[in-house]
Amino acid sequence: MAQSRPSSPAGSESTRESEIAAEQRHVDRVYARLEALREQAQRLQREGFRLARARTPGSLVERDAMVYHAALRLRTLDTEYEGLVFGRLDLRNGETRHIGRLGLRDEEHRPLVIDWRAPGAAPFYQATAEDPQGVVRRRVIRCTGPRVVDIEDDLLDLEAATAGGIGAVGDGALLATLARAKTDRMRDIVATIQREQDEAIRAPAGGVTIIEGGPGTGKTAVALHRAAHLLYRDRRRYEGAGVLLVGPSPVFMSYVDRVLPSLGEETAELRALGEIVDGIATDRLDPPRLAALKGSLRMRRFLQRVIRQEPPGVPTSLRVTYAGEVLRLDADDLAAVRRRLHEIVPQPNPGGPEARRQLAIALWHKRPPGVAWTTKAFSTEIYGRDDFEEFARAWWPVLRPVAVLGWLADPARVRDAGGDWLSEEDIAALAESWASVGTDPADPSAGLSVADVALVDELRVLLGEPPKPVKRRESSRRLGIDQAGDDIQELSTVAERYFSAPARPPRPENYDGYAHVLVDEAQDVSPMQWRMLGRRGGQAGWTIVGDAAQSAWPDPDEAHRARQEALRGKKIRRFHLTTNYRNSAEIFDFAASVVRRAVPDADLPRAVRRTGAAPEHRLVAPDSFETAVVDAVSRLLGEVEGRIGVVTPAARRDAVATWLAGQDGSGRVQVVDAMRAKGMEYDGVVVVGPDEIVAEWDGVTEAPSARTTRTAGAAGTAAGAGIRVLYVALTRATHRLVTIATSAQWRGVDTSAEPA
Repeated sequence: MAQSRPSSPAGSESTRESEIAAEQRHVDRVYARLEALREQAQRLQREGFRLARARTPGSLVERDAMVYHAALRLRTLDTEYEGLVFGRLDLRNGETRHIGRLGLRDEEHRPLVIDWRAPGAAPFYQATAEDPQGVVRRRVIRCTGPRVVDIEDDLLDLEAATAGGIGAVGDGALLATLARAKTDRMRDIVATIQREQDEAIRAPAGGVTIIEGGPGTGKTAVALHRAAHLLYRDRRRYEGAGVLLVGPSPVFMSYVDRVLPSLGEETAELRALGEIVDGIATDRLDPPRLAALKGSLRMRRFLQRVIRQEPPGVPTSLRVTYAGEVLRLDADDLAAVRRRLHEIVPQPNPGGPEARRQLAIALWHKRPPGVAWTTKAFSTEIYGRDDFEEFARAWWPVLRPVAVLGWLADPARVRDAGGDWLSEEDIAALAESWASVGTDPADPSAGLSVADVALVDELRVLLGEPPKPVKRRESSRRLGIDQAGDDIQELSTVAERYFSAPARPPRPENYDGYAHVLVDEAQDVSPMQWRMLGRRGGQAGWTIVGDAAQSAWPDPDEAHRARQEALRGKKIRRFHLTTNYRNSAEIFDFAASVVRRAVPDADLPRAVRRTGAAPEHRLVAPDSFETAVVDAVSRLLGEVEGRIGVVTPAARRDAVATWLAGQDGSGRVQVVDAMRAKGMEYDGVVVVGPDEIVAEWDGVTEAPSARTTRTAGAAGTAAGAGIRVLYVALTRATHRLVTIATSAQWRGVDTSAEPA
């Protein structure tokens, strides 16, 4: 907290205008220097192209180097920076430092602007009145393009400020920023990062940094700014191997996707959980119970059993003629060969050569007694036949993960793989959910849910990569069956080597290696999703952001175990954010009272501002929902300047969107279900059917047969999950909150006087 300001006319309007004018002169110098550097880079680029005309051996190499570095510099200088200069420090020693999104020096190499990530800028975020770190005054400068429009000051060293005649303008930058209207994009907080946030942003890159805190504490913004800081600190490493930022939904990723570019960074990769696997993108959510089934670690054993099943449509018998004798493998014979193969090959797809060998061995065992066949002649004949090769490919095909998941539209296959832990209701629900998976070859994402993407990734590892064809070559080497009695050890021929590479060992599970992985809303990442993410960060540093009180996941212990396995024993450091900057105290105090009923020990932050507007709760009859929702949204559009979020149960989202179609010509209204509201913030929020949101996640509407006492994660959602999801919905609003329900029971209110 800043110290009191000295009594002086420093805060008067005339002083504000003169101070703004002084900052404008400095900002003008910065933009003039920026333009000069841009012209230098363009000249360097043109000079690089001219070098190619020299026709000397090294001219093209020199040209490429000059043009490449000039292009990098131009990309940096040409980035559209909103508020290129946003801060100033006045220090006890008389030094003045301007802080901005980009570091710039003047012609004499004196700093005009210090990059916000540089060590010299750290006091802008870390200095406090208790520990001023040599800072007398901290100023936040707000610009629109190159024009300074406002300033806000905090005095951190009152004694030095009084002695030096330094005054303060404004009431402090943070609260002024919090009052600004929300747009359809998250703003960066680079000008108002607080000390506890800055400590997490600047934490060491290695190991695991866990950032915890309740709603509105800036966890997401901290993660994004941390990504920018990592790229600044070690650009070669992080741009080379990559930074992956994972969020809960495409809605969320669209909301945050301009933050890093506004900080001068465009190389981080942003993916929602439904987009982690290359070539697949989905945002379809399963019902809570189904998502819990698919996310459980039991699914790994389930999928291991699935890939051992006979693929649909494979031939069920093999008949070949050799030396006048008919050799047959019937369905039972082939089933025995398949079982043996699954014991031999760790992954099916690289096992094609071994499948041909085992089929040939099985045929050899079918030879009549006493025939004078040689293994060399037999193997050369069998492997040389096109019909045998075609049969082997059809009987042991290369399996694609999405296609394998599509097999499971057959309830019998689901039952065979998971009947020891799945109820008949579970089996039917899973099979129905996979009914359209793999049916559109042109769209591998068709029919998939977000939870299915982790299963596809698991299948990719379990199946392995198919062997690559090798170049055909002549060989006179003797290749045949080496045997001791009937115990055949090897069966291979030249033909096999023409078309197949040797089986490779299983691919390491961390085959997509990023340098750093940031996971937002981590409390809702399922165990199977943690396995998927772990493969992409085997050698990476991690930043994990979450809040247990907002978790909808039914078995946090199982998710924790899966997370620890994904992190592979890396050193963990924790940061705890304690201040809610988003919600007004009136809104957050109400939301806190709701969540405490389900999570008495919830980590609840402290809201720092009040608006005087208490949440409004409307009780309506079921047939009055539409009128009430339209009326509430219409009122909020007139009361707040920014965006309106309408948060609904998943089952109502489409209907509510239809009700509101055409109500808002400015595009300020967004309708989302409670899970897609994760990470979002709006000036005003209408929560539709809070009691239904609770029921949807607590499984109140499930059939009794579905509510068993099985291990959490395999059955239903845990008690209190509905309240925690509702807590998310209630904490999206910055200024106004309206709830519309048919019951007040979700608020713990007597329902005897509710409308009929």
